[in-house]
Amino acid sequence: MQRPELTHRQQEILNYLRKTQREEGIMPSTREIQQHFGFASQTAAMSHLRALERKGVIQRLAGKARAVIFPDELDRGEILDIPVYGNIAAGMAQDVEQERQGCISIDITALGIPRNARTFALKVRGDSMIDAHICNGDTVILEFREPRKGDIVAALIDGETTLKRYLVDHGKPFLRAENADYPDLIPAQELIIQGVLVALLRHAA
Repeated sequence: MQRPELTHRQQEILNYLRKTQREEGIMPSTREIQQHFGFASQTAAMSHLRALERKGVIQRLAGKARAVIFPDELDRGEILDIPVYGNIAAGMAQDVEQERQGCISIDITALGIPRNARTFALKVRGDSMIDAHICNGDTVILEFREPRKGDIVAALIDGETTLKRYLVDHGKPFLRAENADYPDLIPAQELIIQGVLVALLRHAA
């Protein structure tokens, strides 16, 4: 099939979408596109996305935050549905009951997630991980596996659930926020890692 002809700016935006997804595992928001290209408004960014969609080089999935796929890459991708288990606090630890709340569809090939990975998703609440570019309303994709030092994890600490960075000091693990306003969390009794962050689906701005 002949590739549709794009304007110079449309090609720049398409390249930016591909680069951001490849390097960060997520699509940029319309606000980030606006800021990156110096548009006067988010409306301009949306107009370019709609033009790219009309020309068939991207496809936006309705009702899914930042869900953009590249049709010419679908033969190389693999879409899987993974379960969403409620919310995760990215603030002070909270007692959150994890209940399955449906599924989301992700392209594991584009995100670099192995097919046999045991994954699940949680919705982020709070701002304690903003310096790691994890914002309130984002969805984090986590894998059931042992954490390595420096991993971002969903953890049960003394009976409360939170999303933080996993660190070890003199053989003792603790959790650290990516926001200077939040203190380190040092377990008094238990620290159970529920999953390790492998991808992020950012909430649309």
